[in-house]
Amino acid sequence: MRYLNACCSNGSNAGCSRSSGSDFKSQQGPVTATTIIATRPFSGKSWIPDCSMDTHIVHGGVSPDEKTGAILTPVYMSTTFVQESVDKYLDKGYSYSRTNNPTVKMLEEKVAKIENGYDSICVSTGMAATSSCINAFMKAGDHCVITNCSYGGTNRICREQFVPLGMTFSFVDFTDPKTVEAAIQPNTKLIFSESPTNPTLTLADLDAISEIAQRHGILHVCDSTFATPYICRPLDHGCDLTIQSLTKYYDGLNIGTGGALVAKTPELYQRIKLVQNMHGNIMSPMTAFLMLQTMKTMGLRVRQQSASAMKIATFLEGHPKVSRVVYPGLASHPQKELADRQHRDGLHGGMLWFDVKGDPIKLMDSIKRPWTLCENLGASESIITACAVMTHANMIREDRLKVGITDGFIRISVGIEDADDLIRGLDEALGQL
Repeated sequence: MRYLNACCSNGSNAGCSRSSGSDFKSQQGPVTATTIIATRPFSGKSWIPDCSMDTHIVHGGVSPDEKTGAILTPVYMSTTFVQESVDKYLDKGYSYSRTNNPTVKMLEEKVAKIENGYDSICVSTGMAATSSCINAFMKAGDHCVITNCSYGGTNRICREQFVPLGMTFSFVDFTDPKTVEAAIQPNTKLIFSESPTNPTLTLADLDAISEIAQRHGILHVCDSTFATPYICRPLDHGCDLTIQSLTKYYDGLNIGTGGALVAKTPELYQRIKLVQNMHGNIMSPMTAFLMLQTMKTMGLRVRQQSASAMKIATFLEGHPKVSRVVYPGLASHPQKELADRQHRDGLHGGMLWFDVKGDPIKLMDSIKRPWTLCENLGASESIITACAVMTHANMIREDRLKVGITDGFIRISVGIEDADDLIRGLDEALGQL
């Protein structure tokens, strides 16, 4: 599979327009001076030809420093930027680091290129990217159709912050596009997918749902954190926006937290950039610098994690103490055909979950290294998590049980350790049940 540049050499993105983006622009009125100040187009600098995703993960969106030739993007730890004159204000694209910072901008361009978007905003966390999206495209009286198995933090912020502000949300099963379409109301402004979902690993047919969204003039955003762009790029499947928790596979080393919201069109980008500027939610330059380095190995890690996860899932599926294993790569996954069609190169990521015949808490409390009991996922270290009491404890218990997150639900994030060592650790812990 060839990886196409997100932008032309002049920074344009003429081939990425969508009717929904144009409709949004017309509904919102003309671009204001405030919007222009809050935005900056692609630099247009490209020192590598069209090439594969693996190469773009390393080189896409960045260039050697013009003055020194430094191969790494410098860390611009500066609050403000001196202007040449009033007439040339913002000619260089920077005035104040709340709006734009050169180090952060390089990360934003790199993420956008990898996701095949027009541009992106990089913020402090994945949840900050989610809240920025909802704040950008919804207001009091608006409605959103959202997956009933959204990340626990997403579920909570919709219920506890946005509903009191006058927005409404329909949490529905996204495994059937007809269910999604049936939930659309006259005031629906956003369809919010997550694929694969955290933690149940159900998939959304992004092409089918995007077609529905486009037909109804509704924006479609997908949280693709579990897949990463290395496995699936939602914008290639008709979505208008992509959310990534950069904390996970992009970082991959448990170093920093971050989030990205990627827009398919200039109009959508202008809106999310304005919201970022108003909220003052921009990633720190040092975090951006570190992520520019850690994400270079994302492809290597995801391939290793996918292979090991498949091996571990196969082992667990045959273990007498395990009652159920869910992994998109297994033939037993109810959406295996969709997974094979939507995921790139037969890769299905490093996430899986299982139920045990016995006390799951005992298993997790007794498991030994290289497994680690903690939150987070997508890292080089293999992590085991009790979702009901950790990552999804903020969900209403009834809602949690409806989507299959039982009290014994065990989620594992496979790292880059030797798969046989990981299997041996699981086997020993299961043997104690």
